[in-house]
Amino acid sequence: MSPAGDRGSTGQGPSGMELLGLAVLLAAAVVVPLVLGLVIDSAAHSGPTFFFIGLFLGVVAAVATVYTRFKRYL
Repeated sequence: MSPAGDRGSTGQGPSGMELLGLAVLLAAAVVVPLVLGLVIDSAAHSGPTFFFIGLFLGVVAAVATVYTRFKRYL
């Protein structure tokens, strides 16, 4: 019998709580670097350079999070 947390071997998808946790992680992965970029841009009086760097880093972090969380279901 497999452990309760090992759903990949039974062919079932992620639970509702796993999806909720993923939603929170994705939001944080995109919003936190984005806000940091805005703060750095305003402090440095620069254009949207750090905003876009933060956006890029947030998207990369979100993709990496989704991949690492759900590679067992693929």
